[in-house]
Amino acid sequence: MELRNIAGREVAVRKGDGRCLITFFADFDRGALQEMFDSVPDATIAAVGLTDWNAEMSPWDAPPVFGEEGFGHGAQDTLDYITGSLIPEMGCDRYMIGGYSLAGLFSLWACYRTDAFECCAAASPSVWFPEWDPFIRDNRMNAGHVYLSLGDREAKTRNQVMRTVADRIQLQYDVLKGSGTDTVLEWNHGNHFQDLVTRKARAFGWILSR
Repeated sequence: MELRNIAGREVAVRKGDGRCLITFFADFDRGALQEMFDSVPDATIAAVGLTDWNAEMSPWDAPPVFGEEGFGHGAQDTLDYITGSLIPEMGCDRYMIGGYSLAGLFSLWACYRTDAFECCAAASPSVWFPEWDPFIRDNRMNAGHVYLSLGDREAKTRNQVMRTVADRIQLQYDVLKGSGTDTVLEWNHGNHFQDLVTRKARAFGWILSR
């Protein structure tokens, strides 16, 4: 793994075969970055460093769910960077995208917005995000293969927004399946914060096998 500056952003890169997995990291999970890379054999990986997770991964503004920090609308800038700067720099044959939590939501959103990615891995994606349901009904998924997962205890919370996540991941799956997308929904044991590297490795392994 090599940390590089690509067009003004920090990107962790490991060169592999012609398949390129684009994913994300922030300071809070930087310590697990090497473990994540080691769990994904053979493929090229480009992990984009984020300085403001809630803004850079969010498609549109939304109020806080926990604490006082809300969500910005920087996802389009992040996607423009990936398609305009990162992909040309990587020079791979095939591109896939994936992430966990809000990065999983971003990955799904990106595949509705562009046809740059053949596959999408959305592990425990934040599909509770406001207005997500009408968005997926009104837009077309461009990726041909989509992996979805959720922890079986993620909806068992007092938070009224998060309590909807199981129903909404099922809706996401149903919409994708109904449109003919090759998709799977896997249920992991535990809450949102358990076995993150293992869950991401399983998600990335699925799309890399397509």
